[in-house]
Amino acid sequence: FVAKPLFASNVMDEFKEAFKRKNENHPRIQVDLRGRRILLAEDVIINAEIMTMVLAMREMDVELAENGQIAVDMFSEKGEGYYDAILMDMRMPVMDGLEATKAIRAMDRADAKTIPIVALTANAFDEDVQRSMQAGLNAHLSKPVEPDSLFETLESLIK
Repeated sequence: FVAKPLFASNVMDEFKEAFKRKNENHPRIQVDLRGRRILLAEDVIINAEIMTMVLAMREMDVELAENGQIAVDMFSEKGEGYYDAILMDMRMPVMDGLEATKAIRAMDRADAKTIPIVALTANAFDEDVQRSMQAGLNAHLSKPVEPDSLFETLESLIK
């Protein structure tokens, strides 16, 4: 039960609690993230440093791209399967995250269609999430990113 008047935060909290209760009976398969290679597309240096430290908590290797074009170039220069996932900031100079994701997904190689690409953005509006998914992103995390949410997302997407 949720008391009226309804507030979005209360409704979201109730959904989260219901989801947790539903998943308590399902054992969570934890993927070992140690040594996984992550391509981080982030133009703000302090944000990149923080994300690198967070990913290092689970012993992941991080390669930084300062904008979307560099991320596309780095992905295309490496062999198939080199990266295990891409964390993509949505607002970057030269090429934004949506354009970069579309460019990666359009590449003629098998892993371009399947590599998990996770949006990192301050925009958490429904239309932003919908645009991200239409561009080929697998998940959408709002900044500041909670480490547990990040790890759960990566564990669910990395094979």
